[in-house]
Amino acid sequence: MLLRLLRTYLRPYRVELIGVVVLQLISVLSSLYLPSLNADIIDFGVVKGDIGYIWTTGLLMIVVTILQIACSVGSVFMGAKAAMGAGRDMRSALIHHVGTFSSRELGKFGAPSLITRNTNDVQQVQMLIVMSAVIMVMAPIMCIGGIVMALRQNLGLSWILLIAVPALGLSMAFIISRMVPAFRTMQTKIDAVNRVLREQITGIRVVRAFVRERHETWRFGVANTELTNAALTVGRLAALMFPAVMLISNLTTIAVLWFGGHRIDAGEMQIGSITALISYIMQILISVMMASFMAMMLPRAAVCAERISDVLNTESSVVPPLHPHAFRANPGYLEFSRVEFCYPGADEPVLRDINFHARPGETTAIIGATGSGKSTLLALIPRLLDVTDGALYVGESDVRDLDLTALRAEVGWVPQRAYLFSGTVASNLRYGNPDATDEELWRCLEIAQAADFVRDMPLGLESPISQGGINVSGGQRQRLAIARALVKKPSVYLFDDSFSALDLGTDARLRAALEPVVADATVIIVAQRVSTIRDADQIIVLDDGAIVGIGRHDKLVRDCPTYAEFVESQLSVQEANLEGRPV
Repeated sequence: MLLRLLRTYLRPYRVELIGVVVLQLISVLSSLYLPSLNADIIDFGVVKGDIGYIWTTGLLMIVVTILQIACSVGSVFMGAKAAMGAGRDMRSALIHHVGTFSSRELGKFGAPSLITRNTNDVQQVQMLIVMSAVIMVMAPIMCIGGIVMALRQNLGLSWILLIAVPALGLSMAFIISRMVPAFRTMQTKIDAVNRVLREQITGIRVVRAFVRERHETWRFGVANTELTNAALTVGRLAALMFPAVMLISNLTTIAVLWFGGHRIDAGEMQIGSITALISYIMQILISVMMASFMAMMLPRAAVCAERISDVLNTESSVVPPLHPHAFRANPGYLEFSRVEFCYPGADEPVLRDINFHARPGETTAIIGATGSGKSTLLALIPRLLDVTDGALYVGESDVRDLDLTALRAEVGWVPQRAYLFSGTVASNLRYGNPDATDEELWRCLEIAQAADFVRDMPLGLESPISQGGINVSGGQRQRLAIARALVKKPSVYLFDDSFSALDLGTDARLRAALEPVVADATVIIVAQRVSTIRDADQIIVLDDGAIVGIGRHDKLVRDCPTYAEFVESQLSVQEANLEGRPV
């Protein structure tokens, strides 16, 4: 997964990656050349007292050092550019792909996990790319070059390398093998912390209303402690790496000095050679340590890449057609033909055998008990969900054959839970039509019975709206959502229990003002309040996912016991035209 992800998103940055390799090669070769020059100064300059040779070689070392610094800075810059660009592209791909998900896929991953994958997980992959540019290219070149240069200095002490390098590699491998499952657990715990924190921030009013601050503090403490424990497990393992590296490095230095000292005493090598040999051995061990450090980052980045790929490889259950059709008739014409919808793995369908027509100029109302499938039925029209059996026709074309953008452009949806975006009143209303004028916005606000409270706001249309619309009341939020749908001027209006937060007077005035505006459109209203829907052209009664009654109010009162129960529970006998029926 990790290699495939890197190959995909680093392809546009091949020039930068080639530059990283070239500059790192020059930098490493320069660093390998410096100990040799240092040994020459000791053996030929200091011993022979040749000051000119010391100055010449010293200036050469300065030039080589400056070259090494310049190449290192350039390689880090190019590596960071590639990493940041790849991270930007990954985040963009994630957010665009998530935008294609239906409600089913969004429910599968959950918002907290998707946020973590788009932030923390991408950041871990970015860090891997940066560190690879700095370390992964350098480490093998330095290790191989250091071994070659050390053998050049003295072949008799090469056996020390044969012991030190494998010992360091094995100790690092042992530690890292224990870190892989810990990293996987750690990412899951980050998801859990994000989920709890998001719930508490979103539901802060409920928490305070029920005096559950202490309980929520405990919930967050549990999630935070689990994350802390997972992080401590990783930290303890990581803390073992540097002592292990230093132990092996120091033992190697002692061995070189001990056995090298005997060889100097025997006249088999010079003092400069032993200093150069120590430098090369340190470079070799450092390169192994850097490779081990990369190997430590690799498991976490691999887990993160797997989580990112899970999202990118998940196909939406709502698939756009390869060859979209145009509407064959007015887009406001809707037909449900034996429609069924069932969630994956569910024993029973949410909707079954749904058959009805909705035409332009008519109002269709849907009523039913909680959980009867009313909101799910509405979600099928703009293809937020796809039917699992039967067919849904919009404009006499199968909804699955229509271009999604064209389909949704014809639908004005007011959700059950009205949601406003951070910005202003005007920016929220223009969400459906960016080109709407201020006059059009005010007219829609008048229809939605929202103009009065917007005028009372300090800045009118430019008054700020917080994320989710939490700085306005529930009724104001619903009215602004209705106005937003009106600004769009669609062919189909879907009101998903959108009048529930309004008082009866406001509800009546809004419906009266709405009637001439939507006269040529198809209107579908989901409601629990009989007074809201009693004048509809047809009322559909849902019970347990099936239609148990369809017709006008008077007919359903006589012929549909389920609808009669709703009416009896809400209206008086005279209002309901229920003379003769027991109340």
